[in-house]
Amino acid sequence: MPREKFHTLTEQMFYILLCLKNECYGMDILDKVPAMTKGRVNVGSGTLYNLLEQFLEEGFIYETKVEGRRRSYIIAPKGRDMLDKEIQRLKAQLIDYSNIFGEGDAE
Repeated sequence: MPREKFHTLTEQMFYILLCLKNECYGMDILDKVPAMTKGRVNVGSGTLYNLLEQFLEEGFIYETKVEGRRRSYIIAPKGRDMLDKEIQRLKAQLIDYSNIFGEGDAE
């Protein structure tokens, strides 16, 4: 059975949406994600523009400006809801981990 599209977010998806709290261009996202994650997560340009197109189609983001080939985006309420659901999923995983190992901060 195939996984529901966007049921969970990859790290790249998560950080792209996070970057779009404020309006920015695709090229800005390529710089912001590694800076935000101290180099732990990188997004290739092919992945970025593929995901931006998918996010637009799903209504997770809005395109705000088009200046030639440069396009800027911002997160839509549906995208914010998706981020919030992902955070709740990750928090539940942390609680499960803490319940099993009795370690970590589950709150």
